[in-house]
Formats: sequence, structure tokens, C-alpha cells
Amino acid sequence: MVRVMLTDLAIAVLCGAAFGLGCWSLLMMTSRWGARSLVQRVAPYVRDIVPEAAMVGIAPGGGGALLRDIAVRLRDRMAGILGGSASIARRLAQAGRDGGVEGFRGRQLAWGLAGLLAGALGVVALALAGALTPPAFAVPILAGVGAMLACDVALSAAARRRATRIQEELPTVLEFVSLCLAAGEGLLDSLRRVTAAGTGEFLGELRAAVIETGTGSNLADALGRVSWRLQLPGVTRAVDQLVAALDRGAPLAGVLQAQASDAREEGKRALIERAGRNEIGMLLPVVFLILPLSVIFALFPAGQLLELGMW
Repeated sequence: MVRVMLTDLAIAVLCGAAFGLGCWSLLMMTSRWGARSLVQRVAPYVRDIVPEAAMVGIAPGGGGALLRDIAVRLRDRMAGILGGSASIARRLAQAGRDGGVEGFRGRQLAWGLAGLLAGALGVVALALAGALTPPAFAVPILAGVGAMLACDVALSAAARRRATRIQEELPTVLEFVSLCLAAGEGLLDSLRRVTAAGTGEFLGELRAAVIETGTGSNLADALGRVSWRLQLPGVTRAVDQLVAALDRGAPLAGVLQAQASDAREEGKRALIERAGRNEIGMLLPVVFLILPLSVIFALFPAGQLLELGMW
């Protein structure tokens, strides 16, 4: 009886939601409710002095504007609740993704809504199959939270992968720059030559610093911004030593050669540590799968013989 009531309730909720969505869509199509306000119509012409909040909803169509306004408000509320904007900005910079913290929060909100919708569809499927139970109503919430956490985990994984590639490219890039310096070129010309000849994550960051220098920025400041964006120990040490050598007039080629050697040694230590962790990971199936099966295969026949009294 309770299962039948829950099934009827789920079907009623689904039909009510579909009816409400259809009525809201028809309402947004009317000119009276779908027309843009005076502020939204004037805002594009005074973009420089209008705050960003007033620019929300200037896209054509009242329904789209209202949805965008609701999405922005939900994104800002979620950012205020979750926090961690500094950590997100650091991981976005390390992952090389644009859009800022607001864009990531919007993407995370979209993932959460998709997970919530998928969980709701699962509950409806359980209701139609007649297997709906009270704990199943928590599935949409858990699916939405899980999707938001998955978006954050995906960003962290992307940042780690790109940071690993940058650390692997660092010694080679520093050696090439030192060779150009030893050949008699200046630091800016060496960086321009190396970034134009190769491709890679770290070379892309150096290419951005060279472009900033070409537009009037100081080379030391541009390299400092690269170090601040990446926040990797090897890059930070190399940039600090390079800026110090520029300020004090030290030989840049020798400094870069020493930094390249240090980066290679650090890469070797990281490789050895990774190999040790992988070795421990390879022991897990041996200890928990192969060894128990071997013991079972060795002792099971003896146990059977003891039970039968044949031994």
C-alpha cells in the first residue's frame, strides 16, 4: 500500500512539474511579461558606468534574461557559501583555463543541476518500476552534490597534470635559454627565440610574458606574474634567481645552467618517489587478491579431506 502511494506521488510530482514548466514557458512568451525593462534596454549604451549586476539579462527574450539572472544569483550565492575563491583561482591558473572563479562556479552549478536532474529521473524510473522507497528521495540531492564535487576534482586533476608537464619541461627550456645567452643574445631575445622554436605548457607561459614585454611591461614583472600564476617551486626558484641576476648583473647563463641542473635533480627525485608509490600500489593486488587465493587453493583440499575423514 505504501509503495503504491509513493508511486502515485512521484507520478503526480512529475506531471505537476511538467505542467508548471509549460505554463511558465507560455507566460514568458507574452510581450507583457517577456519584455525587457528600461534599465536593460539602456544598459548596453552606458556599459562603462553601469555596474555588472545591471547588465544581467540584456539578451533578447525575457525568459532567457530571467534564467540568466537566476543562474547568476545562484552562482553568487553558491560562491558565498562554498568560498575558497583563492584556491580555485590558483588551480585555474595552474590548469591554464580562462573564465575566472565566476566561470568555474557557473560550470560547477551547471554540473550540480545536471546531477540533480539525473537523480530526479532515476527516482521517477524507480517509481514507474514500482521499486520506490523513502530513501530514494535523497538520490537527487546526493547526485547534485556529487556532480559539483566531481567538477572540483576534475579541475584539481587538470591542474596537477599541467603542473607535472611544466615541471618536466622546465630543465629543457632553461638549458635552451642558457645556450642562447651563452651565444651572445640578450635575455629577451633568447626567450623570444626559444618560445618561437618550441611548443609546450611552460613555453606558452613564457610566450605570454614575452608578449607582455613587447606591449610595454617590464620583463622582470612579466616573469614574476608567470611565477605567481603557476605557483610551482621549481618555476618560482628559477624566476627569483633570474630576476636577482638581472638586478645585480650576474651572468645569466651560469644561473640558468644551475637552475636547470637543480630542476633535473628534483625531477629525478620525484620520479623515484612516484616509482615507490607505484610499487606499493602494485603490492595491493598481490597481498589482497593473489595471496589469499593461493592460500585458499592450498588449504581447501586439505579441509575437504578432513571433513570426509580421509586424512
